[in-house]
Amino acid sequence: MSMNTVPERLAALRAAMAANGVAVYLIPVGDPHASEYLPCHYTSLTWFSGFHGENSNFVVTRTESALWADGRYFVQAEKEIAGTEIKLQRMGEPGVPTVEEYCANALNEGEALGLCGLTASTALVNDLKKALEKKGASIKTLNLEDELWTEGRPALPDTPAWILPKEYAGFSPAEKLDQLRSKLKERGCTAQFVGKLDNLAWLLNLRAMDIECTPYAMAYCYVTPSRAVLFINTARVTPGAKAELEANGITLAEYDDVLKFLAAETEPQTVLAECATVNYAVYQVLEQNPALTVKNGTDPLLMMKGVKNETELAHTKQAHIRDAVAMVRFQIELESRLAAGETLTELTVDEILHKYRSADDKFLVESFGTIAAYGGNAAMMHYHATPEDHAVLEKKGFLLVDSGATYMDGTTDITRTYPLGPLTEDEKRFYTWTLQSHIDLAKAVWLDYCECKMIDTIAREPLWRHLINYRCGTGHSVSFVGNVHEGPHALNSRNTTRMRPGMVVTDEPGVYETDLVGIRIENELVCVHKADNQYGTFLGFEPLMFVPIATSPILPGELDKDEIAWLNDYHRQVFAKLAPHLNDEERSWLAEKCAAIGC
Repeated sequence: MSMNTVPERLAALRAAMAANGVAVYLIPVGDPHASEYLPCHYTSLTWFSGFHGENSNFVVTRTESALWADGRYFVQAEKEIAGTEIKLQRMGEPGVPTVEEYCANALNEGEALGLCGLTASTALVNDLKKALEKKGASIKTLNLEDELWTEGRPALPDTPAWILPKEYAGFSPAEKLDQLRSKLKERGCTAQFVGKLDNLAWLLNLRAMDIECTPYAMAYCYVTPSRAVLFINTARVTPGAKAELEANGITLAEYDDVLKFLAAETEPQTVLAECATVNYAVYQVLEQNPALTVKNGTDPLLMMKGVKNETELAHTKQAHIRDAVAMVRFQIELESRLAAGETLTELTVDEILHKYRSADDKFLVESFGTIAAYGGNAAMMHYHATPEDHAVLEKKGFLLVDSGATYMDGTTDITRTYPLGPLTEDEKRFYTWTLQSHIDLAKAVWLDYCECKMIDTIAREPLWRHLINYRCGTGHSVSFVGNVHEGPHALNSRNTTRMRPGMVVTDEPGVYETDLVGIRIENELVCVHKADNQYGTFLGFEPLMFVPIATSPILPGELDKDEIAWLNDYHRQVFAKLAPHLNDEERSWLAEKCAAIGC
């Protein structure tokens, strides 16, 4: 059977479902490590549905199929599934069922839902079980993705694994393991299964390039009071990394042996395994081993890596300065070539950015695929230009550029929205209001008991005044030499984490009008201590990224005195920090971009 199109693949999937006795099949966006960005080998949801996005689920029944996507992807998803049977379920919108509700409604008593236990989180399976039990339906684990997607499927990643030096990481793997064991003891646990790649990378200072734009190695780690076992394809571990891991008390085992190892473990342990990040196949084996008592709970590594240590912060500040210099040189070249009448496209933007960033001797990789979106394309928050589908830049409107890089000493993420020529009044208004939102968050001060979801509203309020909202979070945490998105904290309507000094988060409000315009202004911020007094402990932010923010689109009279003062002070800092790294011509350009504005 040919499987070159989505309809053909869905037909093959339904045939396999029938042969395996399942009435519904669920394909989550996922890999065995609950990764947000996936190795190409695990992009099964894209292969079956045609949708390229994160945080989504795809469900196929005997007669219909449905895709769940969040607000970042509503526009993109509609375009990518157009012409197929697939119905878009807009997550969080009124009247839209959850995945669990939809699956339960699609099943009759005695029927089964199929899914792959390696790529489904334990938390998802537990939620499904609760919903299906009410219908008398069950879950059957099988792997139809591997059965059907055989031709042209990318191989499992296998890049060299190496150790980030302590001079950058701040602590050795042995020191971090000791810290983790202390945290586990506080929770009444003696062991932990670490499945999430960003947590494992931080814990062991382990890096590789198994995921595009993300320097992680596909691996697991099992930690007890006396042992730390790293499950990885040992042949790909560099000799230097192998020696350092062993010197830090870490034993290497083969990646594919993890389930067999856990099933055979005889040493009694109370094992912490986070349902949200440990896959169902692993969790089942842990639960079925009589020597192990499994305890679900938030992974302590989330907070341990979420609060950057002094060494990480010192290095990441240096990385952000060098990245800002690359951004300045990119903008100078972009403006010069446009002024000279060259035909530039969204793809050209990516090429110029890569040229300047990759010239840095500590550059490793872009931290995500550059989003260079002109005009209405920017209304798709995660739009990506391709050789087959991209826009030519014109001398009008806005160009949104969201980009970043990972260096040996830090990971960056920045968005600027550049005016390329005349703007409409709506474009100016949207830009000014977005800038207000950005500034209000950047200069915010709050008591330390405030949760992230409370801080999130500070950025939204200027847009809410104009009855505008953005269907995504305001900001996310950024790893140190790792994933551009991480936990535990994020500025959105749901996150209950309390910000702590040393946490890094993005500030990226925006306005998105379908097919018309998208505007976003983004900096990374670090949480800092402000004061202690009789009212409590006050916290605030300081910027990590110092790149000029366009002032020409600002509508006169819209910014208040405090917002103008913040912007002028920010630009004063931009010039002071970047000027020493620029030549005379570049400094002159920067001085013009950083000129103070009046009321």
